[in-house]
Amino acid sequence: MIFLFSLSGAFANINYVDILGKSVLQEKRKAFFSIKQVISSIVVFLSAFLVKSVFSKYGYPINYATLFFIAAVLLGIASFGFWKIKEIPASNYKIDGLVKFIHIVIQEISTNKKLRNYLFLINTQGISIVLMPFLILYAKKIFAAGSWDIGNFLILKVIGGILTGSIIFYYSQKIKYRHMMYITSIIAILIPLFILMMPGSVLFPYIFLAGGVVFTIHSISISGILLEVTANENRALYTGLSGAGGILPVIFPFIGGWIITEFGFNLFFVLFIAVIFLSFYFIYKIDCKK
Repeated sequence: MIFLFSLSGAFANINYVDILGKSVLQEKRKAFFSIKQVISSIVVFLSAFLVKSVFSKYGYPINYATLFFIAAVLLGIASFGFWKIKEIPASNYKIDGLVKFIHIVIQEISTNKKLRNYLFLINTQGISIVLMPFLILYAKKIFAAGSWDIGNFLILKVIGGILTGSIIFYYSQKIKYRHMMYITSIIAILIPLFILMMPGSVLFPYIFLAGGVVFTIHSISISGILLEVTANENRALYTGLSGAGGILPVIFPFIGGWIITEFGFNLFFVLFIAVIFLSFYFIYKIDCKK
């Protein structure tokens, strides 16, 4: 079931990004992604109360069945919007067979600097969005944080996302994606540095506020950059390649878990900082004018 969910989500994301590239004007994309992130964060915040209500009212398996039913209904309602979109006709760019596909992938990665730098970028800075679960684990082990504390951490993360998305929306015509990516990497590095230098529990919850900032800026900028470095003819292909090429964010949690188990959190934080540092080079090399 998880495999089917992931597979369908991957296919849906390719079409979703392609439709966004065709439907949202270039000068409006930054504002669109930022307000989209704000709305998503607010909805997630409100959904938490709905989930809490369902879990408190029903036991297993009725509680999960109810939530999945609500999710299915809401997804069905959300799909109505796509029926109203007047999509630009697809190009005649075709790929016949697996051999040709592999050949095109190798050729694109070897000759297209934009795609290559983008793939390196999502494999370095991309690990910034997988840090939060490790910080929750850190709080549990070091501070013996309970469910109430973790709930507050996540609320702070959502608040950080809402505030950041609102600010980016307001300054969407002035700030560039490259600057946003630099800010993301700097804050992502400061989070573990702060923990290493001040390993106390008093200010620790506010790290999740910074985590919400990192997640929001990264989500907005990485989506916007993908649209900027692609065209209608190759966007679907590049979106698929970016999804398949994001290897490090997938395996990093496994590596991080092993390092924490064997050597502790300090080495994990140092490795995280080192990988994020590499992203500065690829941010500099990315060819994005907006």
